[in-house]
This record gives sequence, C-alpha cells and structure tokens, in this order.
Amino acid sequence: MALSIGIVGLPNVGKSTLFQAITKKQVERSNYPFCTIDPNVGVVAVVDKRADKLAELTNSAKKIYAAVEFVDIAGLVKGANKGEGLGNKFLANIREVDAVIYVLRCFKNEKIVNIESKIDIVRDKEILDTEMCLKDLEVVEKRIEGMEKEVRAGDRQAVQELKILEKARNILQDGRALNTELWDNEERKILNKYQLLTSKPVLYLLNGSENEISADVIEVFKKNNWQFLIIDVLTEFEAGEIEPEERKDFGLPLELKIDDLIKESYKLLNLITFFTTGSDETRAWTLEKGEKAPAAGGVIHSDFEKYFIKAEVINWQDLIDAGGFASAREKGLIRIEGKDYIVQDGDVIEIKSSV
Repeated sequence: MALSIGIVGLPNVGKSTLFQAITKKQVERSNYPFCTIDPNVGVVAVVDKRADKLAELTNSAKKIYAAVEFVDIAGLVKGANKGEGLGNKFLANIREVDAVIYVLRCFKNEKIVNIESKIDIVRDKEILDTEMCLKDLEVVEKRIEGMEKEVRAGDRQAVQELKILEKARNILQDGRALNTELWDNEERKILNKYQLLTSKPVLYLLNGSENEISADVIEVFKKNNWQFLIIDVLTEFEAGEIEPEERKDFGLPLELKIDDLIKESYKLLNLITFFTTGSDETRAWTLEKGEKAPAAGGVIHSDFEKYFIKAEVINWQDLIDAGGFASAREKGLIRIEGKDYIVQDGDVIEIKSSV
C-alpha cells in the first residue's frame, strides 16, 4: 500500500517547490496565490539502505522500495471552511490523504508575495489548524443532528457513536485538533468513517534556513511536541538538479534533507517495513506496526494470508552478517513463526502457505 501525504499551507509558502524537490515532477510554481488548483500527485520511493544491502547479498535482478504518494494541494486562506479562496476544493482534496505536511513560511524573500502582513510561523500554523477544526466541527455537528431519530429509537450502535462524536465536538469547539487526543480502537473506527481533517497525523515543515527561525519558535514546537523538520526547500530543489559531486562547487549541500522528509513522512502512520529477497527481486513491503505474520503474507498476496501456514523469519542485519540464507540456516538464525507472530521492522520473511 502507498501512504498518501498531502502537502498543505497558505499560498506562496513553497508547497509546489517542495513537491518538485520530492518528485522531480514539473508543476506550475508561478509567483501568485492559487497557482496550484488541481492537486498534483507524485509517487516516490522510500530509499532504504537495508534493501540495497539485501539486493547485493542475494544478487537480485531488481529492487523495489516502499512508496509514498505526495499530493500538492491548493493554498489555504482564512475562511476556507466557509468557501473562501479555493476552500471547499482544498478541504475536499485533503480528506483523501492519510497524513498531512504543513508547510510554514520562514524564509524572508520580498520577491515572493506574502498574503499575510508579516512572517509569523506560529500564527500561520494556527490559521491552518483553525480552518480544519471548523470544517470538522461542521461535519460532526451535522452528523449529530442527523442521529437524533436513531438515538431516540434506542439503537445501541447509534448511542455509542453519538457519545464518540460528542467527545469530538467538545474537542473541536475548544479549538483543538482531534489528533491531539488519545482514542481507543473503537473510537478511531467511528471517526475514520468521516475522514475528519484534524484526525490525520501531521508533520510541520519549517521552510527556511535555521538562522531565519528564532529559538523561541523552535521552543514552542518542542514544548508542544509538534513534530517538525527545518528545510530550506528552494535550496533543496536547486541542489537536487545538480549531481552530488558538483554541489560543493555551487555552495550547495552534499546531502539532501528531502530524503529525511520522505522517511519521516513514511513514519507518520506508524508503519514498519519488512523484506523479501532472492535472486528474482528484493522488495520492501509496508505493514502497520503491531500486525501479525498472516497480515504480512496478505500484503504480498491475498491468498498467503488466507492459506497461511507459517513464516520463516530473520532480521535483515543477521542475514547480512551470516552471509546469506544457507549460512543463516546452519547457524540456526532463521526462525519458524506461526500466525501469532508480530512482525518487526527489518524482518526478512518467507511465507509458507497451502496455496
């Protein structure tokens, strides 16, 4: 499965430049608000050195990384929840993604139009939060009103759902995002039906150089446990156009932080990576943390989950250190695991089924 990440922010904060830096896909980046109207979508590989080493070990004919889908969505403005700017279109598009990157403008460049009076990172974050909270509140209140008949009739499921939605309404009325609250599995199951905007995991990208961001702002983000990365998006975009060995001559960074962003985005939904490897291919597979071996089989092929018998498992590093499967078997490093085995990040797995 490909994790879908929405890139959002106020107009002219660097969303589309970031999208290009990530996907190398050409999109319109003109210097005016709403230059991105329809969402641009690009799928990129999550480069993983573990897959590289496994492919080398087993002389794989091909190598397939896990993937992340990035969606560049039109800029948001105050009043989007009421349809201001491209508000309704924006909010409809963002419902479709699994997680969100908030791009917040930190860079000081008078040539790039700023629709706000001045650069204020925390204020911009609050604008985005408020618009999403208000839209979620509208959805929740509408659903609560529509449930009155079912609740009066004594529908147990409706009563339980109403209780969860009322809890969500109280949080939203307090101006807080739903992802700031701890929810149990049943509550999440109910909330997920409505694709609520503020229930999605968020990563904040502070777009600018470190010397353009005050220590006070960094302290606010850390104090509130807001997950963030500082990236000068334009510099990353320019560096990505030049071969690594030539970047130094242009005063550009040798290592790109965009790779860190892709990896952090992949982690937003509590996912892990397991591997299959052999002479045909080495592949990185995505699985939700806490899932068991049959579910891993189902990711590879639906019949592997249905007709699961057992799994042969070894940690990727143990396999590398052993020098291959034959040596690993001789050393007793390959384990036989049953249907209750919880898959770990970095496992190399071979599923045995009755198919």
